[in-house]
Amino acid sequence: MQRETTLDDPAGARLHEQTRDVNGFDYGASAELFMNRTRASKRRPKYKRFDTAAEAVRFVVEELPAAVLPGAYLLVAETRFGVEEIRSLYQSAGYPLPRSVDEC
Repeated sequence: MQRETTLDDPAGARLHEQTRDVNGFDYGASAELFMNRTRASKRRPKYKRFDTAAEAVRFVVEELPAAVLPGAYLLVAETRFGVEEIRSLYQSAGYPLPRSVDEC
């Protein structure tokens, strides 16, 4: 008789679930940031990939210059998030990373 072993709750799934906020947004999912290129940002890339959406949200809110914000958006799990939505995700109680003192 052959036995099949399954794990009811593998560690990876637990870690992944811990990055979801109460609204179901997955801060642990990979994310892509698309930016408009302006004269002030000719040397900045138009695209950047992040391992986690939390890192992408932090980058947009804390590091992205204001000149690049108009038209910038995140793509997370085939869902597009504009700048105001990204700011809301950053301010959400479920945001898993420490916030900058200046942005709180």
